[in-house]
Amino acid sequence: MTTPGKPKPFSMIREFHLADWFTLGNAICGIGALFSIMTYLQLGDIRHIYFACGLLLAALVFDVLDGRIARWRQKTSAMGRELDSLADVISFGVAPAVLGYALGMSGLYDRIILGYFVACGVSRLARYNVTAEELSGGGDKVKYFEGTPIPTSLLLVGVLFVAAWMDAVGETIWFGVATLAGFKLHPLALMFALSGSLMISRIRIPKF
Repeated sequence: MTTPGKPKPFSMIREFHLADWFTLGNAICGIGALFSIMTYLQLGDIRHIYFACGLLLAALVFDVLDGRIARWRQKTSAMGRELDSLADVISFGVAPAVLGYALGMSGLYDRIILGYFVACGVSRLARYNVTAEELSGGGDKVKYFEGTPIPTSLLLVGVLFVAAWMDAVGETIWFGVATLAGFKLHPLALMFALSGSLMISRIRIPKF
């Protein structure tokens, strides 16, 4: 007999919709990418960078599918939206930033920029969550994004994949390194600053 008011075992899992499981797939791919990046730092085997990039691409596939499945089944919820945002922070915020660090953007200014990028991604997702109803115009679907969506960070991942493929990492990273006030900045890290700034901008991007 269940005590009144006491949560049932696994009650949260029972509340998951089909789309939520795809969202978890997104998060798991992001975590797997982080593990691959850490393995690269341990072993120096560039193949683990390729694995990480592949997993982040798979995360995008799960991210696209969870939205389509939710609309197809007409099963959307506030919990699903929050779950999606948390998964996106891992796969398209933290993982690309750590990838940049692992491939050579490890100076003080680089770390500040990478931290700024992740903070912009988190802020972008938070703004979307609190304004989603307003942006949908009372319908079920958001009509446009304010700021570039966080999955656009995969463009940065693509650049880093090509850099890794061409062995332009570490000491040979593209555009070299600058020293300002005794601290290092790799100019390539500025692409993370640009991406983060676009995410928190007021640019309207239609959602198809």
